[in-house]
Amino acid sequence: MTEEELNIAFHKAFERASSTKIQLPPDIMLRFYAYYKRATHTEGLYNPSGDSELRNAFKLNAFFQAQNLTPKEAKIKYIELVDKYITD
Repeated sequence: MTEEELNIAFHKAFERASSTKIQLPPDIMLRFYAYYKRATHTEGLYNPSGDSELRNAFKLNAFFQAQNLTPKEAKIKYIELVDKYITD
């Protein structure tokens, strides 16, 4: 898969995940979050946004768990998660 094909597949997967009505468990949602952020946030320090410090801590922890992935690997993992969990 070329870089362009991967980017197209990643954006399509993001659209599917964003528009789903499926309620996923929090741990799966955090994996989606971590892979997406790792794929798209490539510069500088990462600081999750939100009003809840506890939720931000979970987001940051998920992001750190994906830090060993390259953005390309994170895109592939994200696409795989969408294919596994988003069936609509």
